Amino acid sequence: MSAIHKRRWGYFLALVVVIVIGLLSRRVSFLPNETGDALWVIAVYCLYRMIWCKELLKNIAWWSLLTAYAVEFSQLIRWGWLVSIRSTVIGHLLLGQGFQWLDILAYTIGVIIVYAITTLIERFQK
Repeated sequence: MSAIHKRRWGYFLALVVVIVIGLLSRRVSFLPNETGDALWVIAVYCLYRMIWCKELLKNIAWWSLLTAYAVEFSQLIRWGWLVSIRSTVIGHLLLGQGFQWLDILAYTIGVIIVYAITTLIERFQK
């Protein structure tokens, strides 16, 4: 298996683990809701890295953060069809349901954490 395929599988596995932890975090009362937001952006980062595995990590981090911010700011939009999508379980998990500045902070912290971790991992794999 090539290094690219190994990297893709590694990020796929990380994505699955982060999604599971993110879903479980909603059931644990002692964790703040923003934990799920940080995990959400980490999942986006893993997805983007899995797809664009040759891209620079800092670019993946920026695109992940921009995606998270766009989704968060889109929660200010109240179009009927968009509200209907957000009212479903999957729509709520993917698109959220109400703008909060703390979510922006959680996304930023999540990207910083995953960027730092992946930078260290990929540096030591070379």
